[in-house]
Amino acid sequence: MGARFHPHTVLDPIGEPDMRKWWPLTAVCLGAFILLVDVTIVNVALPSMADDLDASFTSLQWVIDGYALALAALLLASGSLADRFGHRRFYVYGLALFAAASLLCGLAPDAGVLIAARVVQGVGGAAMFATAPALLLGSYRGRDRGTAFGVWGAANGAAAAAGPLLGGLLTEHLSWPTIFWVNLPIAAVAIVMTLRVVRPDRPRTASGTPARIDLPGATAFTVAAGALTYGLIRGGEAGWTGGVTLAAFAVTVLALAAFVVIEHRTALRGGSPMLDLALLRRPSFAGLMSGALLLQGGAFGCLVLVSLWLQSVLGLSPVAAGLALTPLAAASFVVAVFAGRHIQRLAPRYPIGVGLLLVAAGMLLLRAGMTADAGRSSLVWGLVVAGIGVGLATPVLVSAAASTVPPQRAGMAGGAVNTFRQLGMTLGIAVLGALFTSRAADTLTASGAVPDAGGGAAALAGGQAQRLVEAAPAGHREAAQRLVHQAFAAGLDRVFLLSAAAAALGGLVVLALVRPARTAAPGASGSGPAAEPAPRSRQDSVASGV
Repeated sequence: MGARFHPHTVLDPIGEPDMRKWWPLTAVCLGAFILLVDVTIVNVALPSMADDLDASFTSLQWVIDGYALALAALLLASGSLADRFGHRRFYVYGLALFAAASLLCGLAPDAGVLIAARVVQGVGGAAMFATAPALLLGSYRGRDRGTAFGVWGAANGAAAAAGPLLGGLLTEHLSWPTIFWVNLPIAAVAIVMTLRVVRPDRPRTASGTPARIDLPGATAFTVAAGALTYGLIRGGEAGWTGGVTLAAFAVTVLALAAFVVIEHRTALRGGSPMLDLALLRRPSFAGLMSGALLLQGGAFGCLVLVSLWLQSVLGLSPVAAGLALTPLAAASFVVAVFAGRHIQRLAPRYPIGVGLLLVAAGMLLLRAGMTADAGRSSLVWGLVVAGIGVGLATPVLVSAAASTVPPQRAGMAGGAVNTFRQLGMTLGIAVLGALFTSRAADTLTASGAVPDAGGGAAALAGGQAQRLVEAAPAGHREAAQRLVHQAFAAGLDRVFLLSAAAAALGGLVVLALVRPARTAAPGASGSGPAAEPAPRSRQDSVASGV
């Protein structure tokens, strides 16, 4: 027992370290679970939300995108704030904010309040996501550290896999607000445990002084990402040449230009930029960021529409819809857990590049099975193949990015990967939603049976398929039902095709640009900075639902 003790072990009152040394890991895993389960748990509840809140498809998109966008925009800034104020303190603040926002989500009287609460949830989630790896690094050493990151990665994967089924159970047997309220007791336990078993850290940087926060850079990046997402969603709803849509894209360009200028000047002055843009000139790093963006968008951007199809068109219950979506997350979890250790021995471009190509193959399988007569069984193999691809690619992303930059930039590289992943999901939902609406409207127009094809397509995207059928004259409802199936299938056909193209492009970019890191020289002892990224790879293990 004495050989296993180290200064970071947490002692219980009677001095037994073996049991309680894993309590900090438990506290971090609880936060990771509610953080990531809230990405996938919402999908199967969207039709119920649409009915209760009379929400449009645009509102449903923002219920997902508001959360993911806040995560993407604030991850890097949260890391800087945590360095300044202390990781344990910032993690607890994030948990408390996440819990308060979850309560408000469940009490939301309309879609606007729900979207605002989801954004606040994302702010709390960014604080939790950015600080969890540092808490584990500070609590464990040696083999215990590798074990801790492995368990944390498995908890991330379990959350992603459990989200659809848990969401279906709560929505069907209780109500959709309970998918948010279930976070409250878990967050409370996590806060108490963190304060009791995680020792406080001293806020400092490598130089011994508090990190300066790049607020101008964070603000510019947030405005750029938010305006781009809004422009994509607005364009799909109201047209791409509308004044509001064009204004949103103009704001995007201006904010992005401001971000580049701010980061460049900050770096020249010796400050701490949110993202060192010089890293993007490294082909391997740029390739990995592209892969992270396209992986998340290609694999997960379509799931909102698939969930709506399962419930509003096929008439499945929330539980059945959750089960139908489970193969992707379950396959990614199994692959990452059982193959993760072997994957780490390969050059990163192979598991990431091949994983992305498998995602593309899975999307093509989904497309092949998507017809007007398709049922939930048509999803199984496509989701499994895509899930295998996610399970291969995801665990390697953070360690690969960290290995392509100097050791002092490894934390920034890991944060950038997670930022690009969340941004990929946000943009994927917006782009695929616009594509679906356009294609469904074309199908309805071609039928000649729907006077307002655009409104009909928007109703389909909002989960109102049965209302369209019921609005048809009694003698034409069977034909209306058939048309609804055809329009939705046509929209999903294009969605799966674009998802496959995005994932395939990401795979080819990674295979072409990413090269082995040169830091691991032959004969290296493995005790220096270059040896550190190995545990880091665990931290991203199977965050496959995000």
